[in-house]
Amino acid sequence: MKYFFAVCMTVLLFNHSVFSQGKTTTHKVEKGETIAQIAQKYNVTPFDIYQLNPDAQSGIKRGNILIIGKSESKQKATVANAVTTKMTTHLVAPKETLYGIQKKYAVSEEALKQANPFLEKDGLQIGQTLTIPSNIILKNNTVAPEKLVYHYVLPKETKYSISKQYGITVEELERKNPEVVSNLPEGFRLLIKGNPKTSGPKPDKTAMVIESKKEIVIVNPVKGIFAPTQYLNYVVKPKETLYSLSKMAGVTQEELIALNPILSEGVIEGMVLKVPATIKVSQETKKEYTELSNVNSSNIRKKMVLLLPFNISKIEGDTVNSTAMRLKKDKFLNMTLDFYAGALVAIDSAKTLGLNIDVKIFDSQETKNSSNVASLIKNNDLEDSDAIIGPFYQSNVEKTAQLLMADQVPVISPLSKDLGVSYANIFQSIPAPETVKNTMFDYMRSKGGNIVAVVDKKKGSVIQFIKENHKDVRFSTLTANGGVSVENLKSLFVKDRINYVVMETGNTGMIKSTIAAMLNAMSTFKVQLVILEPNETLDTDEINFVNLTKLKLMYPSVTRENESQEALIFEKEFRKKNKIYPSVFATRGFDITFDTMMRLSQDKKYQETIDAAATEQIDNKFEFYKKEDGGYTNKGIYILYYDTDLTIKVAE
Repeated sequence: MKYFFAVCMTVLLFNHSVFSQGKTTTHKVEKGETIAQIAQKYNVTPFDIYQLNPDAQSGIKRGNILIIGKSESKQKATVANAVTTKMTTHLVAPKETLYGIQKKYAVSEEALKQANPFLEKDGLQIGQTLTIPSNIILKNNTVAPEKLVYHYVLPKETKYSISKQYGITVEELERKNPEVVSNLPEGFRLLIKGNPKTSGPKPDKTAMVIESKKEIVIVNPVKGIFAPTQYLNYVVKPKETLYSLSKMAGVTQEELIALNPILSEGVIEGMVLKVPATIKVSQETKKEYTELSNVNSSNIRKKMVLLLPFNISKIEGDTVNSTAMRLKKDKFLNMTLDFYAGALVAIDSAKTLGLNIDVKIFDSQETKNSSNVASLIKNNDLEDSDAIIGPFYQSNVEKTAQLLMADQVPVISPLSKDLGVSYANIFQSIPAPETVKNTMFDYMRSKGGNIVAVVDKKKGSVIQFIKENHKDVRFSTLTANGGVSVENLKSLFVKDRINYVVMETGNTGMIKSTIAAMLNAMSTFKVQLVILEPNETLDTDEINFVNLTKLKLMYPSVTRENESQEALIFEKEFRKKNKIYPSVFATRGFDITFDTMMRLSQDKKYQETIDAAATEQIDNKFEFYKKEDGGYTNKGIYILYYDTDLTIKVAE
């Protein structure tokens, strides 16, 4: 940071010495005054004020003292000695833009506004007569380069507020910075004035820019003046603080905030921060998938318990509905019975393999807010169990884990996606929704993909999720009626890379236009369609399934489509016992029960097998990792895609 302040002071003193050759004055900011108002008062531009008062870019408040240089009109005589200009005029016609006039006469925006000061205040108006200067020529006949002005987006700033601050329109701001058309991320470096050279390496967007006459000095807040630093993304973990993060990154707290302005609002778990790549961030070691076998060499029988919500007392006490009627109406009971039926097939399979395990099944008699797990544990010595599967509701899982935590009994949550209190002995077998989505983005990045998002405005939670967690994703512009801007979408594609289009909308028209744009682009670009969540609209007759296969529609899933020999054997056994095909709940009942029994058959405790290996059963993966706030979470997720042979396959 000391390098940054040193350079700031040097440039500030240099600029002040230049202006001191003429007249300068000071201005005390009054309540409610803006930079634009002050600039207008002294007949200077906002840029002139920022040049002498760089701290003002972060905002001004009542009582601040600003240095004001002499106006352009007073400098005309001086400028005339250094340059020669030729003038012509132009009458502004309807539909003309400032950019179009600049291109027509090959003049810079700054030169045009210097020649026509009213443009700063009023903007371009039909019927105006503009004075058009030729390119400004120095005495040695070289063209004077246009000054480059950058602005770093501060928290809560908008495109409108920034454009007003510099006396330009929002359209001009977006034209110079097409990356922010649909999104304005904090810390982004906006080009305000000038046209930087396109050749050569681009400066790091986290560097801060200070202008000195015709040159730009790039100052990196961490390392001082040098070539751009390499960075990596770091996800904030629970209980981390600004102090601990700065220590981990090897920079001061001020330097870390300069790199990540969002930190000025506080540290929030899940934030994605930019940190120097020189640090060593402990990465989660990816587990290898292993096929477990029965290796229990001891004669000790393991004990496994299933706590399932049959709620038999309610069924028996129902005087209105018969058992048959209740089975037709009660979806929760049907889910329980399907899970139970799958678990029974797993128990039979374990017996066939000769696994040395005792199994007990209890009715947990649960609702969302109550259960009888406390009495079950007390009356049946469940603290001696080697693993417990259930209950179904997360609140009851947490209650069970709390009662058995002292005995370190693993409690496996079989179906809940909720995340409540993370006790150390809870094993959450359903991957969290955010983990599922993040896995999809991780996969796309692992393939070197260029990720573009087409998201319906109604999908606010998805937009927020992507903006907060995946800042490298660019959003395609939507039309005024909420449709897809085909040209903008194509403009975001990159050649020689796979272009993933993350589409989140239930609007049929929006889906069709996105698909049409991607199919049209296939001759030039490599493209693939991606969704983050199940989309029922894609299953309707209005959407051509063949087009989805052409675009190899890809999505993350906690289950897969499995036609292996093992899957066919399970399906055959289930149908033999139950006279129906297994549902997803039946298959999950089999997978989680069989996986638990295979882990208990090892010469290790259940938790030790979790730490050592990941497993895969019929339709589900079990890849558990320990959470910092306690307990284990499953990150076993499939990436599936529609293949051109009209089947769903697992992406490698």
